[in-house]
Amino acid sequence: MEPPLILYYGTATRFRDSICKEGIKKQNRQYVYLSKDIETATKAGKRHGELIIFKINSHQMYQDVFKFYLSENKVWLTDYVPVKYLNIEK
Repeated sequence: MEPPLILYYGTATRFRDSICKEGIKKQNRQYVYLSKDIETATKAGKRHGELIIFKINSHQMYQDVFKFYLSENKVWLTDYVPVKYLNIEK
């Protein structure tokens, strides 16, 4: 599916350096889970420690032929988010 122009990924600040070097990987999950708004990303990220939110240029990813899926509970899914599509939101 075509995602919104921007998606968000909330996580702990201790993962910042790794994500800034390697992008967002699915690790042991089936997909990378992305949020359509900062509020949802905040809830997801706070569970892991001190919060950091990445803003993802999902529109450009889609234009560059990355695949996105929308789960039944309205979470956006993809296999990987390369560094070039990331910005730190807060």
